[in-house]
This record gives sequence, structure tokens and C-alpha cells, in this order.
Amino acid sequence: MGFQVSPGVQVTEKDLTNVVPAVATSISGIVMAAQKGPCDQITAIASEEELVQIFGEPNADNYGDWFAAANFLGYANSLRVVRPSTSTMKNAVSSGTAILIKNNDHYREGDGTGNGPYDGGEANVGQWAARTAGAYGNSLKVSMCPSADDFEQTFSGNTGTTGVVNGTPAAGSTTVEIDNGGSSGNGGGLFAVGDVVHFFEADGSEYKVTGISGDTITIERFGTANTAGGLRSALADATNVRRRWEFYDQFDGAPGTSDYVKDRTGVDTADEMHIIIIDEDGVISGTPGEILEKWTGLSKLKDARTAQGAANYYADAIYNGSSYIYWMDHPTVNTNYGRTITDHIASTGGNNALFSALAEVITTISLTGGVDSYTLTTGESKDGIDRFKDTETVDLNMFICGVSDATTAGNAMDMCTDRMDCVAFVSPEMADVVNVANEVTQTTNVKAFFDSLPSTSYAVFDSGWKYTYDKYNDTYRYVPLNGDIAGLCARTDLVADTWFSPGGFNRGQVRGVVKLAYNPQKANRDILYRSRINPVVSFPGQGTILFGDKTAQSKPSAFDRINVRRLFITLEKAISTAAKFMLFEFNDEFTRAGFRNMVEPFLRDVQGRRGVTDFLVVCDETNNPGSVIDRNEFVADIYIKPARSINFISLNFIATKTGVAFSEVVGA
Repeated sequence: MGFQVSPGVQVTEKDLTNVVPAVATSISGIVMAAQKGPCDQITAIASEEELVQIFGEPNADNYGDWFAAANFLGYANSLRVVRPSTSTMKNAVSSGTAILIKNNDHYREGDGTGNGPYDGGEANVGQWAARTAGAYGNSLKVSMCPSADDFEQTFSGNTGTTGVVNGTPAAGSTTVEIDNGGSSGNGGGLFAVGDVVHFFEADGSEYKVTGISGDTITIERFGTANTAGGLRSALADATNVRRRWEFYDQFDGAPGTSDYVKDRTGVDTADEMHIIIIDEDGVISGTPGEILEKWTGLSKLKDARTAQGAANYYADAIYNGSSYIYWMDHPTVNTNYGRTITDHIASTGGNNALFSALAEVITTISLTGGVDSYTLTTGESKDGIDRFKDTETVDLNMFICGVSDATTAGNAMDMCTDRMDCVAFVSPEMADVVNVANEVTQTTNVKAFFDSLPSTSYAVFDSGWKYTYDKYNDTYRYVPLNGDIAGLCARTDLVADTWFSPGGFNRGQVRGVVKLAYNPQKANRDILYRSRINPVVSFPGQGTILFGDKTAQSKPSAFDRINVRRLFITLEKAISTAAKFMLFEFNDEFTRAGFRNMVEPFLRDVQGRRGVTDFLVVCDETNNPGSVIDRNEFVADIYIKPARSINFISLNFIATKTGVAFSEVVGA
């Protein structure tokens, strides 16, 4: 409170209601190769459907990691996915040499290595590029209709009129010569492959242009199953012709002048275009020729807006809204696209009909050159894992290793140990358990794999792989269990709390199991458990159960149990978040009391929910003497007695003689 100069009343407030906030406990991460999707960035996924939508379906090259991710999503809805880039993957492009565009940021800003940005036009790849890297994009076809004339034109007149029929093609003919008006080669130039044409036949028949050679167009019937058929009737010389854009029937009308531009120029500028995106081969939708997106009335002017204020410039609208393509460059004959309205007016000396005067052209282009990459090097996997390192920007509680060797699993464990707020889930390698001759060998293999990994309480090992149904490919596959085990932890958070064990018959039921590759019996479970490995076991009539709750810590302590490790992660994360509000306050008894009054009710609540049996918070002059205060430090010691899970049950059944009192037996 500032000093007052004259008498008066000044009101201030002190907030003593600070509480320890709730924190997320079920956010998991995974690094995986995929059919599509952004590269080198963390993408939030909330469901299996969203996993398919963004990263594609599983296939023979990535099903292990894919199902590890999907299996986790069967228990929880907070997954973070990183698709690492590789040196071989490429985005499909319109022409030239395919390139890699990793994600939206790379497109706009580049990646700092000389690759990108690509939003200013990339001349060697044509007009368009697939939104994501991979062969997936090779199924895309993009068609752009830039003007009303390209949308629809009617040619009529006498012999010698450009664009009408030249000669008298017979019924059934699949070629028609177009009159060039007496000049050389102008007739066929009015048409584009894909155009729908009508020769004013009485029955209204339409035909699709499948080829153009000079003034001769090749046609097939349009809108009928008999596409091989030619003309339904003979044509007379100078028959009128109407041509339409291939996709005219997908739009209500031709492109014209946008209201935004018309309101600012007062003149018909013909700035609009239509764009359509097609799944040419059916790879994306399952249906060849399926229309994926339609864009109506996009503008050629850079500062154009919709009525709602959103960007309507075609390059920006595609960037902001398309799920399939990026704009890369303007059509070569239209290099004056992308001007502002002001520049547009100035460039024409006040004649605003700039675009209507252009040599407009329909561009219908199939994208090619996309390359998949499903094999990640150790370095590429580590780059993906390292994207989860920063605790300040990335909220993470669990990491799913999926299909991993010892090196990659070790990298994931190191990341979690360094963060100190998340747990890595690791399965053995497929070759250790799948199609291995006997259980003894499987046990030896699994133990040897995990013996090579470091000791840490920030990791959990499981015993193997499950056989499950792949509905996307109608087959059965072996997949690692680590996604399920992370999912059991997340489900435990939902039905109980993080400090409850995820193992056992109450909370440890693994879903989607046809059979286990390795179903260890008691003797082998004993070997596994002594080696920090949690067995997953199928019990007849009782399901498949996570039958252990150990961390990967080899030293016996409270932290060799999953529930204790996750308890401390939760407490540390919540209390440290609350403690940030003590920064830059004074280290005096008022602040220390405020801290105690904030933390102790939180711990009492945890105690009431069976997470701890007792606790003590010390934050006073004993651990904050003058020397600590003078170093601008603040110390709080929080003592926790964690609740322990039951791993061993002893049931003693004692037979006694008739007539013997139980008090004699038990000494009571």
C-alpha cells in the first residue's frame, strides 16, 4: 500500500484462497511412421477415428506402432503423435521434382535448413502439392476453373465459325473436328481434356472430351454406363457446340466477381475461380473419382475476404481450409494473380476488368512423385522422441514405445527420466515372443531384452505382444502390448486415481486380445517379476490381465511400483504448478504459511482418497534460515508415506480339533 498524503480510507484485497490445481494425468505420446499427416510436430489425437483421419489407416509397414496408438485410444482420449520426417519421403506435386513439406509451419516459414518456405511459389513443382508427404498424395487430382468462359461457352454460327462442328461426323463416331474459323489450329484449342460437350442433339446428349489433337477432339458418352459409345446421331456441318468444365455439375453457377471486390471497385473484375479436388485412383476414399473438396468463388486477389471476414484469396483459403493440398504457384499464363485490390486498379489505369482480359485456362492436374517412408532410423526416431523433451511446452504423462529396439526404448526411457513427470511403456521385440518355439525360450529372450535396458522408475516393462483383429485390412496381426498398458493406467485414472495400481482383475483387463504370443506360467512369471517385467497373462474364463505393477527400477524401494511413481508424479506436478505463484514474493512467515495452507488441504484430500497414509509439510524458519533467504531461495520439505498395493496374498486355513475353543488356538 502506498503512503497517503491526506487522511482517507483505502481498500485493498489479499487473496488467501489459493489452492493446488488439478493436473492432467493421462496424456500419452508416441512416435510413429504413417501413411499421411504432418511431420515433425506434436499432433493431438482424441479417438481412433481421428487417428485414421489425420494419419491414415494401418498397413503392413506400420501396423505395430499404429495399433499401439489405437489400443491406447481404446482406454483414453488424450494421445500426442509425432510422425518423424525422413530423407526419402516426398509430397506429391503437379510437375517437376517432388519435395518434402513437413507441416504447415514448414510451408509458411521453412525449417531453418534452406528447405522452404513454400508459400511464395515453388516454380519447379507446378501449381499444387499434396498436403502431406507420402504416396497417398499420388491419388489427388486438382482442377481449377478460372473464369465464366472456362466454366461454360456456346459456339454457334455458319461454316467457318471458330468452335462449331467442321464436317459431318456420322452416328457412333468418337472423333469430331472443330472448325478453326479459317485460321490454323484454333478450333481444338478452345477445348480441354475433361470438358463436357453438347452438340445440340435433340435428346440433349453430352460427351466428355478424352483427347485433343489439333482441331480434332476425341469424345465418349457422358453420364451413361456406355462410355465407349460415340455420337448418338450424325452431325451437320456448322452444328452448334456448347462446352462446359468437366465439373460444372458440382457448382451452382460460373465464377464471376466476388461481392468483396465488387464493393471496392464498383466494376465486374471476374476475380473468382472454382477449384475441385478429386481422389483420382480411389486410394483416399476407396472410390476412384470421388470428389474430396469443392471450393466455390475463391478470389485471385491477395486481400480478398469473404462476407464473414475470412481470407478468400485462393492460396490462403486453400492453406487455411484444405485437408489435401497446398498452393505452390500460379498458372504460368497468369503471373499477375496475387495482387492487392489497390495494385489491381493501378495496374490497369482504372480499368478494373483485369482478370476478364487474361488468357484464362482450365488447369486439371494429377499430382505425382509422392514417396512413403515407413522405416525410421535410430536418429529419426530419437528426433521424434526429443520433441517431447520440453516440460514447459509439452504436457505429457506417458510415452508409448510401440515397436522399438533396445536403443529406441532406451532413448524414450532417458527422455522420461530427464522430464521426471512421465513414464515410458516398453514391450519386448516381436522376434522375442512371436512364433518362438517354447515358453522357456520366450522367457529367456524377454529377460535378455530388458536386462539390456537401464534401471529407472520412469519406465514400465511388459511381457509381450497380443494377436488382434485389424478391421481396416480384414486380417489378424500381432501388436505390442505397451499401448494397452499405458491405456490401463489412463483408465485407472478415470475409474479411480493415479495412485491405484493398474494391474489385477479389477483394473488390469486388457482389451481386444484373441490370444497372447507369450502367456507365461507361474514359474516363468517369477523369473520375469524378479527382472522388473510385468507379465500379461490370459486366465481361462477370466480374461487377459496385467499381472504386475512394477516399474523398471532395479533397486528395491517404494518407487519400484507403478502406483507410487505415478502418485509422486501427480503430487509433484500439482504442487510445483501451485508453487509458481510464490515466485517473486517475500520469503517470510506470511508467504510460508500461505504455502502450507495451500498444500496441506490438497494432501489431506489425497489421503482421504487413499493415496497416502500420512504426510508432513515443513516450510518455516527451520528450512528457510537467513542464508536461504539471502540466496533468494524458498524451501519446502514435503514428507509422504505412499499407500502400497498388494502383490502377495497369504491365506492360512487351519483345522482344529472338535471341542477346541478358537481362543486357545489364536491366543485371544
